[in-house]
Amino acid sequence: MTTTPDDPTSTLPGHPPVVDLDSWQAARDELLVREKAHTHEGDAIAAARRRLPMVEFDGKVEVVGPDGPVPFLDLFQGRDELVVYKHMWWDGAPHQGQCEGCTYAAWHLKDAVYLNARGVSFAVLTAGRWEEVAPFVAFMGYTQPWYSVRDVAPPVGDNMGTLTCFLRDGERVFLTYSTTGRGNEAFMGSFALLDMTPYGRGEAWEDKPEGYPTEERGACWYWRADADGNPTWGPTGRPVPQWTRPGATPADTLGRQGQHH
Repeated sequence: MTTTPDDPTSTLPGHPPVVDLDSWQAARDELLVREKAHTHEGDAIAAARRRLPMVEFDGKVEVVGPDGPVPFLDLFQGRDELVVYKHMWWDGAPHQGQCEGCTYAAWHLKDAVYLNARGVSFAVLTAGRWEEVAPFVAFMGYTQPWYSVRDVAPPVGDNMGTLTCFLRDGERVFLTYSTTGRGNEAFMGSFALLDMTPYGRGEAWEDKPEGYPTEERGACWYWRADADGNPTWGPTGRPVPQWTRPGATPADTLGRQGQHH
């Protein structure tokens, strides 16, 4: 059962106007025109992306995984296409000190079954030494295949913090596409959902209606939380997906002063 307030157009301080359903639908339909144009432009950009030239490189170059060094070709798992996320790394830092944005990104694709169904494999590459990477992957509970590309030449071992796509034709391997900056948001679904909510992502750069809540959590609020789920950089924080992990103790430092990616 639904109820209608006595005055359906009463104002709510610090929020957009309150209107009746018909007025809301008219405003929604107006925005929909812009949304459809945005979608169609995205389709056109994807079509142009498929027509980018390719760069061939040696697919036998070795990367290091749980079974030791393997040729890059193995990451395709017999498929013709491969998407990798290049995870930044802080040498010598504890788990809670690894890259905030990359950790958030990697958590969003724990199962590549729908990519696999279209003949696409997925892996995470990082410049960290495998002996440091392996326990981090286990701690975080990641299920994707991870590999160290330390000291590997471009285009495999460069541009950390990006999504990169490759094509295989027999034994020949080609670089086809790589993101920059916020291009990584393509697979961070929680951002897209937060963008649909009234208060958005809660970051300082967002354009919000005058009077909306001003609490700005800043970039990387999604990275560390305490046992109550509150974003924090304090001594009780740990990676958000792992704050309930048995045996995970409070962290006093990010442990990366003077470190480098």
